[in-house]
Amino acid sequence: MTDARQGLSGLLDTEAIRKDFPILDRTVHDGKKVVYLDSAATSQKPRQVLDAVNQYYERHNANVHRGVYTIAEEATALYEGARDKVAAFINAPSRNEVIFTKNASESLNLVANMLGWADEPYRVDSDTEIVTTEMEHHSNIVPWQLLSQRTGAKLKWFGITDDGRLDLSDLDEVINEKTKIVTLTLVSNIMGTINPVEKIIRRAQQVGALVCVDASQAAPHMVLDVQALQADFVAFTGHKMVGPTGIGVLWGRQELLEDLPPFLGGGEMIETVSMHSSTYAPAPHKFEAGTPPIAQAVGLGAAVDYLSAIGMENIHRHEEAITAYAVKRLLEVPDLRIIGPATAEDRGATISFTLGDIHPHDVGQVLDELGIAVRVGHHCARPVCLRYGIPATTRASFYLYSTPAEVDALVDGLEHVRNFFG
Repeated sequence: MTDARQGLSGLLDTEAIRKDFPILDRTVHDGKKVVYLDSAATSQKPRQVLDAVNQYYERHNANVHRGVYTIAEEATALYEGARDKVAAFINAPSRNEVIFTKNASESLNLVANMLGWADEPYRVDSDTEIVTTEMEHHSNIVPWQLLSQRTGAKLKWFGITDDGRLDLSDLDEVINEKTKIVTLTLVSNIMGTINPVEKIIRRAQQVGALVCVDASQAAPHMVLDVQALQADFVAFTGHKMVGPTGIGVLWGRQELLEDLPPFLGGGEMIETVSMHSSTYAPAPHKFEAGTPPIAQAVGLGAAVDYLSAIGMENIHRHEEAITAYAVKRLLEVPDLRIIGPATAEDRGATISFTLGDIHPHDVGQVLDELGIAVRVGHHCARPVCLRYGIPATTRASFYLYSTPAEVDALVDGLEHVRNFFG
């Protein structure tokens, strides 16, 4: 153990946790143990989730809400049971406020399209403004650009300071009486910045604007309480929180979901259909057209069980300790520049950096030869790279199974990269 690791507190029993994740035993490149540092892109899956999905297909596979036979009723109970688990996980006032989508991108597109088609007082049009931030994932930029182009609404955004925080110096001017919707990330997927969303939500409420929060990088890592947050919509995705791919969540306030129009049309979301007109089912089914991601929802329910058993407060403390240790160690690497907050305060378990003049793609390829998996590129957040005048970054991201030893492996690997490129 290095001296720097001494005194670390708040860590989980990662030796026990890692036994639940079969892929963490993998080796690559002639026996090198995988060091997985890309959980911000997608998390690994524990056996409990894999088993739940397999058991669904082996024992309960049927379409939901339609069949009256035993297996169909079992499938429906599992699917709707997953909704109950997610509602409890985020402290939703009602299970009917939890909508299943295929990912957070679809959730955010759902909100944007609802507001584009809505009647007053929710409609976004040429007399209104949309506010976002410069640090958003493309999934929380492009849908709003499309809505702006379609409706004539003005798109505005908060910039980023040199140290990777939102510049809120003009908060009252950017969010004003014309603002219809404010949409922002709770935790940056590229820099790890935890944003002061409470302050922004208070200002939005003062002018009567709705607030949509992208919690994709928050829900897996900290307690997410939608009632305490006081946003109007919250989006996140299952595959970043030890769940399967193909399942996302949109939470919305009940009265909004009742008033807003559906995004997709088809089976299940209807009440009555004639050749002349249709009426729609109540939320959440109004927003879940067609056969839903049943097996994926079952897997997400198992993921919620798994995370809840460990405790989100415990996971957050573990990641705070790992991230603080990683920031300290990375700042010891010559020529390394952290993009975003260079401290451990108010940041999530994601760190992006550059290494001298070595291109991030080269950094990532050399690290891969050592078995170290990091992400390279602009991480679907190209405006951040443009803001800092860099082509891309190398990103290391941690989770409940990450260890101090893996941080040390990364730092040693970066020294190897520096030596490799002279």
